[in-house]
Amino acid sequence: VVGSGPAGFYTAQHILKHHGGAQVDIYEKLPVPFGLVRFGVAPDHPEVKNVINAFTQTARSERCAYYGNVTVGRDVMVAELRQAYHAVVLSYGAEDNRVLGIPGENLSGVYSARAFVGWYNGLPENRDLKPDLSCETALILGHGNVALDIARILLSPLHLLRKTDITDSSLSALACSKVKRVWLVGRRGPLQVAFTIKELREMINLPGARPVLNPADFTGLENAVKDAPRPRKRLTELMIKTALEKTAEVQAAAPREWGLKFQRSPQEVLPTADGRRARGVRMALTRLEGSGDSAKAIPTGNVEELESGSVTRGQGKDLEPAGSMGTCWPEPCALCARAGLYCSGWVKRGPTGVIITTMNDSFDTAQSVLEDLQVGALDTSTSREGFGAVESILRSRGVRPVSFSDWEKIDAAEVARGKAAGKPREKIVDLQEMLQLIGH
Repeated sequence: VVGSGPAGFYTAQHILKHHGGAQVDIYEKLPVPFGLVRFGVAPDHPEVKNVINAFTQTARSERCAYYGNVTVGRDVMVAELRQAYHAVVLSYGAEDNRVLGIPGENLSGVYSARAFVGWYNGLPENRDLKPDLSCETALILGHGNVALDIARILLSPLHLLRKTDITDSSLSALACSKVKRVWLVGRRGPLQVAFTIKELREMINLPGARPVLNPADFTGLENAVKDAPRPRKRLTELMIKTALEKTAEVQAAAPREWGLKFQRSPQEVLPTADGRRARGVRMALTRLEGSGDSAKAIPTGNVEELESGSVTRGQGKDLEPAGSMGTCWPEPCALCARAGLYCSGWVKRGPTGVIITTMNDSFDTAQSVLEDLQVGALDTSTSREGFGAVESILRSRGVRPVSFSDWEKIDAAEVARGKAAGKPREKIVDLQEMLQLIGH
């Protein structure tokens, strides 16, 4: 299994549970496991990370082994894995950021949601992001849960964040933040937002931050959602209620605010006078064609400018068509028509859905492996060496894998550092430091 996020672990778990003789090896490019559970889930949502306990049980199984610090496609090729194993499952997730393809998006002050989330969650590749938080207004392009996560982290009182596993450097940066206002901007309307009611409610109830929703955006929507599915109906009703509420004096006095802007499509990130930094975004105003989830945003010809020195572009991610790795998305698993090669999770479906979606999808993939085994589609007449073969390849290339017990040493160190600071853990964000800690 390539990738140790939820897709990888759920695939391994299902195979081990339903096949008493299977041996599963999990490869991961970082020394540390758990993928987006560690690096994607917001620090103030610790309950979502409880799946780590089940993944740990899987990794400790005597028929499962974890090999971290191994980049498939560089340290060992997929073709080499296919020679060493009877079946290979690619579960390495969404690797790349989708770009907007508009002028100015490379200006200083423009960030991808993935990098921003990686920054406050301690993803080693994003540790040096240093987002500019010196402006009063931040723009987030997107109306999904990740956009709400970022807005919530930007506006949360520090005393709440201090109790989470947010990285120390992010906390220090947020302590100096001048951001008072966050606009979440979407191309389509209130009926097409992708966030869920739980996340919206959490945002509405955020201490010290006031929601600013324009009642005009919701005119006539009560009728439009009468026959909508219940989750969509409840979500829309909550937005309408929030827009119409006469906010209490306490809320009105809140030092910070956030709001949703609809039917605006980014056309250009506008530069400061010296041409180096972002100072805002020019938006095309849109009208909707069609209804429901399939509605398309069509530019009306009118534009408006939103001022902001910090622009985060949404979560829509593209996958890395990494030559040697290959990718199945958006073609559902076209790659995996070859016997013995499978995929699960985001590399198969694209970056959509929550952990439970990935779990079901991974169980399906694991089931395909087991069925192929049963009907003889996988040739098991010859034994395969598995890690034995891969180990000599890695050794010849100077690569030392990190074991699960190595990870448990890193884990213990993080928890101890966190305890000293009164938080659940202090993540180590430097790869070299992780490797030194385990004597690599």
